[in-house]
Amino acid sequence: MKLYGLKNCDTCRKALKALPQAELVDVRAEGVPGDVLAVAHERFGEKLLNTRSTTWRGLSEAERAAPPLELLAAHPALMKRPLIVDGDAMHLGWDKSVQAALGVAA
Repeated sequence: MKLYGLKNCDTCRKALKALPQAELVDVRAEGVPGDVLAVAHERFGEKLLNTRSTTWRGLSEAERAAPPLELLAAHPALMKRPLIVDGDAMHLGWDKSVQAALGVAA
């Protein structure tokens, strides 16, 4: 199980603590493999972009108009976190429904 996120993100830390078997992949340092991003974008669409982040607010209108996968490749911190990949299963975020799907007590 891989957890794509940021090592200093509180939500990612909570998810990692609840999922001790997960390996944290820091998207700022290591990035997200293109194939993983493509599948995640196919499954989650626009939800994959965190448009409430400080990174998003710092982008110009022209930059925001770029295709989502290009934006995420250039600015990995724009991805909604965490992205949890467990085999063929993918989960985005750390809300009650994701915790329930992973069998984690909230």
